[in-house]
This record gives sequence, C-alpha cells and structure tokens, in this order.
Amino acid sequence: MDEMVVDLHSLEETQAFGKQLASVLRLGDVVALIGNLGAGKTHLAQAIAEGFGIDRDDVHSPTFVLIQEYEGSVPICHIDAYRLNDIDEFLELGADELLGADNICLIEWADRVADVLPGKRIQLEIESTGVTSRRIRLTCPQDRFSEFERKLRRS
Repeated sequence: MDEMVVDLHSLEETQAFGKQLASVLRLGDVVALIGNLGAGKTHLAQAIAEGFGIDRDDVHSPTFVLIQEYEGSVPICHIDAYRLNDIDEFLELGADELLGADNICLIEWADRVADVLPGKRIQLEIESTGVTSRRIRLTCPQDRFSEFERKLRRS
C-alpha cells in the first residue's frame, strides 16, 4: 500500500477532491472513510457520489439506516459502522457481501470494521485542520498509486 497526503483549504476544494476521486474509482472498490465526529466523512461521501451523477442532497449519513444504496453512473453502497457494537453486527447486516461486488462501497467509521475489509481497499483518513480545512491521508494499493497520485495530487 502506498500513501499520499492532501491538504484541502475549503469546502469547495473538498468537494472537488471527492469528485476527482470518483474519476479514479472502479467497480468493486471499497473506500474506507476514517475520522473523528465532524471530520467530514459524510461530506466527502456526498462529493464522491456527486462524481457519479448522484445528487449530493440525496446522500445522507446512513447512521440510523446503516446501509444506503444509490444508483448513479455506477451503483454506490454507503455504509456507516458508527453504531455497530462489533464486527459480528457488520457481518449480520450482510454488509460484507456488498464489499467487492458490482458497486463502489463507501464505509464511514471503517476503522471499526477494518478486520473484515479487503486489504486492497482505498483508505481516507480525514483530519480537521480548521473550520473548513482538512488533511486527507490516502492509502491505496501500490499497483494503483500512480493513477491516484496523477489525478489527485495538488500542484
């Protein structure tokens, strides 16, 4: 796995980053979104979904429903592991069956279920560095790193 760090200084930059990230994602990708409460996991998920033609206003944190599915240019599965007590609950939901399927899976609070996520996932650790600024540490499989870096690296 290779890693890159991107500093985003505004809400608009974060939205643009999410849309650019969507342009690199492929069917079967699992995107692990990790960060503290209010770090911007749902906001980034909205921007990624928007990159696939899904109205960002239709994308909500699935905290109470736990799994939301959206149809855009590709199917998006949006999972929130925040309220899960353990990995067994994740498995009981059948969420593991959605991983690597003919969709792109966005998982908020992915660190809570990391042990059952694919090793070749795309991981975004989001840190708030100001009111609207964020630092994103992106980790992805080595064989795809150059593609991610080319599309996402800020000049």
